Amino acid sequence: MSTLSDHTPMMQQYWRLKNQHPNQLMFYRMGDFYELFYEDAKKAAHLLDITLTARGQSAGQAVPMAGIPFHAAEGYLAKLVSLGQSVVICEQVGDPATSKGPVERQVVRILTPGTVTDEALLDERRDNLIAAVLGDEKLFGLATLDIASGRFSVQELNGWDNLLAEIERLNPAELLIPDDWPQGLPLDKRRGLQRRAPWDFEFDSAHKSLCQQFATQDLKGFGCENLKLAISAAGCLLMYAKETQRTALPHLRSLLHERLSDTVILDAATRKNLELDQNLAGGRDNTLLSVMDRNQTAMGTRLLARWLHRPLRQKDVLEARQAAISNLLESYQFEKVQPHLKEIGDIERILARIGLRSARPRDLARLRDALNALPNLQQVIAPVEAERIKCLAQKISTYPQLADLLESAIIDNPPAVIRDGGVLKMGYDAELDELLSISENAGQYLMDLEEREKARTGLANLKVGYNRVHGYFIEIPSKQAESAPAEYIRRQTLKGAERFITPELKTFEDKALSAKSRALAREKQLYEELIEKLIEQLAPLQDTASALAELDVLTNLAERALNLDLACPKFSQEPCLSIEQGRHPVVEQVLTTPFVANDLNLNNDTRMLIITGPNMGGKSTYMRQTALISLLAHIGSFVPAKACTLSLMDRIFTRIGSSDDLAGGRSTFMVEMSETANILHNTTDNSLVLMDEVGRGTSTFDGLSLAWAAAEQLAKLKSWTLFATHYFELTALPENLPSVANVHLSATEHQERIVFLHNVLAGPASQSYGLAVAQLAGVPEPVIARAKEHLARLEQASIDEQQAPCVSTKGAPMQADLFASEPHPLVKALNQLQPDDLTPRQALELLYTWKRQI
Repeated sequence: MSTLSDHTPMMQQYWRLKNQHPNQLMFYRMGDFYELFYEDAKKAAHLLDITLTARGQSAGQAVPMAGIPFHAAEGYLAKLVSLGQSVVICEQVGDPATSKGPVERQVVRILTPGTVTDEALLDERRDNLIAAVLGDEKLFGLATLDIASGRFSVQELNGWDNLLAEIERLNPAELLIPDDWPQGLPLDKRRGLQRRAPWDFEFDSAHKSLCQQFATQDLKGFGCENLKLAISAAGCLLMYAKETQRTALPHLRSLLHERLSDTVILDAATRKNLELDQNLAGGRDNTLLSVMDRNQTAMGTRLLARWLHRPLRQKDVLEARQAAISNLLESYQFEKVQPHLKEIGDIERILARIGLRSARPRDLARLRDALNALPNLQQVIAPVEAERIKCLAQKISTYPQLADLLESAIIDNPPAVIRDGGVLKMGYDAELDELLSISENAGQYLMDLEEREKARTGLANLKVGYNRVHGYFIEIPSKQAESAPAEYIRRQTLKGAERFITPELKTFEDKALSAKSRALAREKQLYEELIEKLIEQLAPLQDTASALAELDVLTNLAERALNLDLACPKFSQEPCLSIEQGRHPVVEQVLTTPFVANDLNLNNDTRMLIITGPNMGGKSTYMRQTALISLLAHIGSFVPAKACTLSLMDRIFTRIGSSDDLAGGRSTFMVEMSETANILHNTTDNSLVLMDEVGRGTSTFDGLSLAWAAAEQLAKLKSWTLFATHYFELTALPENLPSVANVHLSATEHQERIVFLHNVLAGPASQSYGLAVAQLAGVPEPVIARAKEHLARLEQASIDEQQAPCVSTKGAPMQADLFASEPHPLVKALNQLQPDDLTPRQALELLYTWKRQI
């Protein structure tokens, strides 16, 4: 093993920095390239598909190396971050001209998946969060931070189920947990998991650093003073943010205390099944967000996604949103507002980059355009009478002085970076103008010099030029070079020409080149001062951004209400869930034929519907549309129905479809039962429960018994329940449970083919269409014919047997059990027993006999 002193001076400097960041890729600046060495080089070459080479030797070994041009780094960084890698950016901070030995370098920034803020590295339609968790088995503190917007929130949660559901909702890019937590916890498989030292979560230092950050005496003003676990987690996040950004974080101004009691809770299975912003294949098409999102800004899209994932139980907030949407629909006011919002852009993230002092010239140009658009926006929203819109208009405000400052400072179309200057307008700064005029007049001076020298020397092919390496020169073809005047000093020999310098040209060069570098230094200084002036106004500007995002979502929901034919739901104090002509918002958009709308009417008299009917008949669509209508109502949106009245819900549960968890060692049936157990443990009389085909993953009698018992339990718990099943025996439940009713989806046969009508009708289904669906799916005709023979034989056998099933099948069609076996001999004996004919002694002996047989 080599020691540091064995290495070359350059590699010694590299290892001093690399040893501080052993687990991250280090981009080490060398001239116009970022270089990676040793294992970093091998890893980057593989991930980025770049060439792996070697650089000289250090400590007696060739140094593996891979490099990328620094001006093209963004694309490579974006790829690495998307792959979950963290990158340390190490820049040259010393002056190469005055450095003895290697130029001094420092780590200026650490890019991690959860803390990136560069526009090119972020998905504009999704929040990019980092979270931290602390706690024991019973109570957890959870803090989340979005560095790219400045949103910082805390909450405390009871038990693993609530914590895991919340982390699923937030889907953080990185998750920090204490290093002393045991291995094998449910969080261990999450992407971006990082273990941090336990003292990073220490409460007193966390409380102190948060108070310093927000310039407050305590945290009482944020309503989270007593959340010790959550504050400790927030302190760890703040420390991590400072560590990665290497700068102050003025855009983090407050802590939001989130409470589960304010929300309609959705567990991970429900989010997945309802396809809120991700479909079952992992894409974004045909999701609720894709249908409901016509926002004009990226920050509006992100806010709508947050609303969909966190529906509210706060009736006053929801009704205020409904009133705003209604007002925006009057006289089509939303149509006047949306074009002005389109000019705003994503100022939420621009302001975060300003706070981090990493804003680029085009960020400032976009902020300027947004501020210029505010006065016109204020004019068009002034007539909207809704209280919520008036409140938002006040927060949005206008910024004439800042708009004028940016207008006078930034050119119309600035370059991407400040590196080479050319960002600030002429007239913004007199000193800069003077330095630039020297550089710009150089062109005219050189043209005049060329004409003068041609005339003086008689050399018609003489040219005056400039390059970055050799500076200014006079170029003469080789054949004529001997005729050059004596005062021409040879500077460079080329293949077909000679280059010279004169004392006059040298004097001009010194003046022009120093003016150029001084102008660039001056421009960079002015740019930094401009950023500082904007940081002074950061607080009100961030309030403006959040208000603009909400205005965007509300106008978007008004547009959707009109174009998707949505109705305003009413919240009732009396428990009910009544939907007239409800539709599935996503399926409706995909269908080429008209969508068949259906009613739903649940109240205290009817709490559960047993839904029967054929596969593909529309049971799942009917159930999901009920959940989506309920969810949209709880974000304040209008809903796809002719009318809707509902009471506030506390949870939405779904047990739909089959999936296994092979990595976790759980079968499809185990997953199904885990989800069912979660529902039965946590549902209340204010919860909506969708149960689709419970018990189908095991033998018929097992499955039927489980489905029956689960349905009975849900009826006792009085949840709003839609229970779809192929066990026709369950249609007997309403005989003993008055709060349960039967409905079915209809189908008809036409020329031995099945036609689905998608209508929901009262009562149980009268027929099963399994073979017809198999035929539609393309199962070969001989198989269908053979199945029909078996079905006829099984049904006949069932009639002949005349054996009473374990549950009533009154009114249900014949459903033969392919997996049934002969009943147990003891069950037969028990069926034949006449208890009244036994003496007490005989009964006791019989009991001992049966016990021995078992």
